[in-house]
Amino acid sequence: MIESGSLRPRGGTRSVAELVREVGETLANRFGAVTVRGEISGHARAASGHCYFSLKDADGGSATLRCAMFRRAAILLDFAPADGQLVEVRGRIDVYEPRGELQFIVEAMRRAGDGALFERFLRLKAQLEAQGLFDPARKRPLPAFARRIGVVTSLGGAALHDVQSTLARRAPQVQVIVYPSPVQGAEAPPALCAAIELASRRAEVETLIVCRGGGSLEDLWAFNDERVVRAIAAASIPVVCGVGHETDITLADLAADLRAPTPTAAAELAAPVRADCLAQLETIATALRTRLHRVLDDHGQWLDRAAMRLLRPSQGVLQQAHRLELLGRRLHNGVTRPLEQGRAGLPRLDGHLRRAAALSLALQRQRLDGLAGRLRSLDPAQVLQRGYAWITDESGRAIVSVHAMRVGSHLRAVLADGVAGVTVDELAPSGIERLQRQPE
Repeated sequence: MIESGSLRPRGGTRSVAELVREVGETLANRFGAVTVRGEISGHARAASGHCYFSLKDADGGSATLRCAMFRRAAILLDFAPADGQLVEVRGRIDVYEPRGELQFIVEAMRRAGDGALFERFLRLKAQLEAQGLFDPARKRPLPAFARRIGVVTSLGGAALHDVQSTLARRAPQVQVIVYPSPVQGAEAPPALCAAIELASRRAEVETLIVCRGGGSLEDLWAFNDERVVRAIAAASIPVVCGVGHETDITLADLAADLRAPTPTAAAELAAPVRADCLAQLETIATALRTRLHRVLDDHGQWLDRAAMRLLRPSQGVLQQAHRLELLGRRLHNGVTRPLEQGRAGLPRLDGHLRRAAALSLALQRQRLDGLAGRLRSLDPAQVLQRGYAWITDESGRAIVSVHAMRVGSHLRAVLADGVAGVTVDELAPSGIERLQRQPE
């Protein structure tokens, strides 16, 4: 207690280091080894292997306890600590002298379940995933060579500087249009939605980058807001989301057409390196020039050969004359030789023809004599010479049966030496006919 008119406290004056050290020793003696239950926030692992994070109450209270877990204790963990996890840590209270801050040195840690905020994250993720907002089939490819890129982020954040510097270095030809919006706090979700909708409505950029720097789960929660996720999914232009560090994953990352681990990586994915594009164009141009020169050389050689032929037309005429002479000889040989061979064989063919004609004629005469004999044997006049007569009625129809006659009919009888008219006086069927007509 300070006495009136004096700055010296009871017990003498202490230095800052002494006071901080005494406070730390007092707290250590007062509490000793204690176990604390809380939700991890702002977890970070240094290159040395030490882990630094804060613990807060799972019920959303404002109390926060800074924690440090050194490498010797961190390597004994059987899980990877992450923001939002509910854990129980055992250790001791200490005061960090360089800043005079209260901290908790963690000697052991175990999982106690997921924190309330992380559970909310998982429930919302499952709900939006069931509605198809994270479906890979709906994701669109980025333009290969965007001329204008939009950036939705805070004007005062380091993310905007990282994106602009990366694009200026890699693709200085790309125009950057910023749609400013807060990226943390209660006002961030509606502002982010408005910025994304404005970029879609104005349609002046070909790719939209939504980004911010790293932070705890609470710091990044605006990018887990359902309104922001739906705005990104409904954007009319491809969206690249680069929120936090490489280990930070938000629902906005899952809904975007492409996720980048950091804002810088988002800028690298949105636009290719200008020098690489120019090198590729130079390679293509070189290949085109090489191909063009090869084609020109081929046509030049063809023209040279054609010119050589045109400079010596007499040689071509002589070649054609020689060719015509050869063709004439082949034509003469092809015509005269068959004719000579044909003339040589004519006498032999004439003898064959004459013998064949005589033989054929004799065979035809024999056949004709046979036919004439058969015809003579069938001549009715020859039959009449043997005493037969040919009976016809008055109309000249032949009578071959007594049943075609009647008593008193006038008939004609043709004999071998003339014709006689006869009258039927009697009809008597032959004996065979009578037998056939007798009744049974």
